[in-house]
Amino acid sequence: MKPIKVGLLGLGTVGTGVVRIVENHQDDLKNQIGSAIEIEKIVVSNVNKARNISVAASKLTDDAWEVIRHPEIDVIIEVMGGTTATKEYIVEALKLGKHVVTANKDLMALYGGELLEIAQQHGSDIYYEASVAGGIPILRTLVDGFSSDRITKIMGIVNGTTNYILTKMTQEGASYADVLKEAQQLGYAEADPTSDVEGLDAARKMVILARLGFHTSVDLQDVSVQGISNVTKEDIQYAKRLGYQLKLLGIAQCDENQISVSVQPTMVKNSHPIASVNGVFNAVLVTGEAVGETMFYGAGAGELPTATSVVADLVAVSKNMKLGISGKRINSAFKQTVLKTDDQISSKYFLLLEVADRAGVLAQITQELAKYEISLESVLQQANPSSNTAEIIVITHDASKAAIQSLLDRFKGMDVIHQVKSVYRVEG
Repeated sequence: MKPIKVGLLGLGTVGTGVVRIVENHQDDLKNQIGSAIEIEKIVVSNVNKARNISVAASKLTDDAWEVIRHPEIDVIIEVMGGTTATKEYIVEALKLGKHVVTANKDLMALYGGELLEIAQQHGSDIYYEASVAGGIPILRTLVDGFSSDRITKIMGIVNGTTNYILTKMTQEGASYADVLKEAQQLGYAEADPTSDVEGLDAARKMVILARLGFHTSVDLQDVSVQGISNVTKEDIQYAKRLGYQLKLLGIAQCDENQISVSVQPTMVKNSHPIASVNGVFNAVLVTGEAVGETMFYGAGAGELPTATSVVADLVAVSKNMKLGISGKRINSAFKQTVLKTDDQISSKYFLLLEVADRAGVLAQITQELAKYEISLESVLQQANPSSNTAEIIVITHDASKAAIQSLLDRFKGMDVIHQVKSVYRVEG
């Protein structure tokens, strides 16, 4: 049987893993597909660079167009990153009738809808399992495993860097700045960590998850995003004291075809399964009307976990080619995108307030809560012996985002409240 020939864009961490898996698993791949898979050409920035994997020099090129337009290449695997030039390469490949496998979350979050449409027009496949949660097969599960159910909520830890930082702060009592520096030294965080710590990386992944889960055209600007750079040791300590873990969660919810998507530091009850997900690991919890809650856990990054997802997509694309059904997989956004207003977004909240330490302050605060129809689940107050202030912790019952914002605006005008130190959503 004629081998399936692959053009690989990028030979970094994930690209190297792809080459290793394809070379080492040939017997398994042949058994599943019915023919061999050959990596015909690999695009690199420097063909003379020393590498930790042996690749024939004849396979290397620094010209991406040579690979895209290669007449014998059937599938393009893109693991080079970037969006502008990468989009041009993938669009051209699809128009030439080639199939595409990508691990590029930025590309799919920004241009996924457009690329899927081009693929369908030209009878090509585009698969992107590795763009979210590394080695966890969550996208395929949303499309196939939940095809008979209606998903109402997708919630998860989808960024390993921030989970590592919050885990170390929780377990060791370290400061955010110290743990970030350590994460950079270990290679878990970039020199410029903004995309990770400010929630942008997680937001892009939540766009992809929400599109597939809810069949709507969610855009990046539809996501409410807050990172972890303002999380303090004090926040972590209070969370532990009250039986919670602080996690950066992506939360996408759909109720009666109205959706909300957010990324934010969230207090998660210790009894909740996501609370025990530590270090650089990822987890995604999916709630369906029929099946209820299911959770998917595993390595969210790394050479072989991510490369495994890439090669799994390559297998799926290859099977489609053999069956003659390429480009027939329809994951269209057939539902109208209706975003919830702040009045319709509801959850529990944690509030940490610095207040005047005198009689009647708590009563004034509870009166304000009542005005906005916010009820209390628990209240904790402790005095600060070094000053005339106290700290009050409030955990509310479910309240709308709009009501909480109005309450916080009101707190700014109250003399007895010196500072709203922290506000977090509460889950579990």
